[in-house]
Amino acid sequence: MNSAQRSGLLADKDGRIGGRLSAALIEQAKANTGIATDTELLEFALASLALEDRFAEAFEAVGGTVDPDLKLGF
Repeated sequence: MNSAQRSGLLADKDGRIGGRLSAALIEQAKANTGIATDTELLEFALASLALEDRFAEAFEAVGGTVDPDLKLGF
């Protein structure tokens, strides 16, 4: 959430979203995250997706290889 804050993703609370979800899904997600409110849970879930690094896609795009000249520090 700190990364989302620094990225400006949490600056304005001017959007609204609604949906019907399984109560069991919501409760399990809250239990797993320690988040208490629906709004905070939704904000966390969306921020997690928005900040996803897409490493797997980038790695696959280069054929799953690493440049042999890359210095990895070991």
